[in-house]
Amino acid sequence: MDRTSFIAALALAALACLVPGLGTGNASAQGAAKPDLAKAKQTAETVCAACHGADGNSAVAANPNLAGQGAEYISRQLAHFKAGIRVNPIMQPIAQQLSDADMVALGVYFSQQKAKTLAAKDPQLVAAGQRLFRGGDTGSGVPACAACHSPTGAGIPKNFPKVSGQYADYTYGQLKAFKAGERGNDAGGKDADGRIMAAIAQKLDDTQMKALADYAAGLR
Repeated sequence: MDRTSFIAALALAALACLVPGLGTGNASAQGAAKPDLAKAKQTAETVCAACHGADGNSAVAANPNLAGQGAEYISRQLAHFKAGIRVNPIMQPIAQQLSDADMVALGVYFSQQKAKTLAAKDPQLVAAGQRLFRGGDTGSGVPACAACHSPTGAGIPKNFPKVSGQYADYTYGQLKAFKAGERGNDAGGKDADGRIMAAIAQKLDDTQMKALADYAAGLR
């Protein structure tokens, strides 16, 4: 068993112990019920912590920080993993075991956690990233990232994620995935916001993607 499969298996085992009836197909939305944050915290500490940290601050640059991310954005991404709209060998089987209420509660829980600050590393990349983020590139038709992710990188929680304080390695990896059609290109066309990013990423070269990722990491 490779490392990816092993982590997924551990997470699923922990989740099955936490939530009675998981895997039976009876999980359903709880409407507008108050999110069960105690349950979400327990799930975060026993299932999510291996990759994202118990408080949503990942210790591994390849895995995204979730602390302070928009609640609705997180829950929607979990729903996309569950539906196969977004593909990841670890996240998909975990999301399959979550009810709608679980996903909503996890989104709220992580959104309330305090994000640790990061810093940009390469001054030259930062300068180029700042120009792109704030003003875009009219020559190649790249819009300013700030239009959707806000000048501070805080995002628009319902639609566009917070990118400030995100690991540059993760952001760069996601931009590459959008450009390669690995994200935002689901067969049903249900990831509308992902399609926007996929179209933008097509216009970015590798250096620009690295510059944007490094700049966003240091935003406050």
